[in-house]
Amino acid sequence: MTGTRREVPNDPGRKDRILDAALDVIAEWGVHRTTHRKIAERARVPLGSLTYYFDGLDDLLAQAFARLADTMSELYRATLQKAASAQEAEAAVVDLICGPAYATARDMTLIFEMYAYANHNPAVATTTRAWLHRSRRSLALHFPPHVGQALDVLVEGWPMHRTFDRTPPDRALVAATVHAIVTGVPSPSGS
Repeated sequence: MTGTRREVPNDPGRKDRILDAALDVIAEWGVHRTTHRKIAERARVPLGSLTYYFDGLDDLLAQAFARLADTMSELYRATLQKAASAQEAEAAVVDLICGPAYATARDMTLIFEMYAYANHNPAVATTTRAWLHRSRRSLALHFPPHVGQALDVLVEGWPMHRTFDRTPPDRALVAATVHAIVTGVPSPSGS
């Protein structure tokens, strides 16, 4: 018999809601104060739903951070794909650094939490490494690997500083820095 209750999910979006709620809770409370109960309350699901979909809190957090990395990577790539020239590619990198679409305050909080948690969780460390490589592949649409690596560090680092400095970056300075990297970073020896 098909269509039994066991075969048809009662709430097909529940897992996604739980992952979104987990990111909301992490952004508000930090990983260290995130609990199953807070996530279930935010997702408006029974507490037992979390153990149905996830093998514990570490698994739930790892999947939530993978969702964050996927979302950020897609935005990163989409921003770079729109560029039709070298000048537009540089401008796209400036947009990634200056935001606000790429790295909102909430995104930065989640990135900080992910990096710290990755230091102690192998699954999240793998997700973080994969994100780094996806970012560099997106930059490779327009830049050689050594330039892409330098730009990726800039795209990650400048918004981090912006978060703590609490002032928007000087867009002209960012553009000049990106241009200097693009035009002035020599190829590594042997390349």
